[in-house]
Amino acid sequence: MNRRSSLPLSMQPTVDGPPPFATLVELTWREKRIEYWIRFGRRTYEQIIDRHHRLVGFAPDSIFAFVRWAANDYGTVLSRIDIVRAINRGKPFQTLPFVRPGGDILLKVEGWPKVARVLEIIDVIEALGIDPCTVAPDHWRHVHHRLATGMEPRTYRADRHAAWLKRRSTDG
Repeated sequence: MNRRSSLPLSMQPTVDGPPPFATLVELTWREKRIEYWIRFGRRTYEQIIDRHHRLVGFAPDSIFAFVRWAANDYGTVLSRIDIVRAINRGKPFQTLPFVRPGGDILLKVEGWPKVARVLEIIDVIEALGIDPCTVAPDHWRHVHHRLATGMEPRTYRADRHAAWLKRRSTDG
């Protein structure tokens, strides 16, 4: 019996280290000061460094949302969400703080009103029963561009998602 596979990721031994070619994200949580967390994504690796820091990993070509928020005594100093596709070996990528080596940035939004809007969009997608990490990458780019220009993004629909899944299955 493989006891390791029955344990949550956070309790599994980390002697082996992250899987090969994993994209690693450094997370920090200091309540009401620095809160870096993953909004969605399928983790393939997790290591608890100490009570405030973790390292999580994502398989190549998987999509995840990385939220960063920080404050000081005077209020919020950073609000940001990035939706990133983990890179595959030998593929080009963009660098991103706390993400090693980097990734394909599908969406980059700064400022709390826009971050909150992206979080609402993710909630709507989940309400449709769709896992946001399976959404068409072009949709996240669309959301990025529309929000950057002050326009409202189109709603992601179940029929568009079904078409994306069908197209992806025939391409691979």
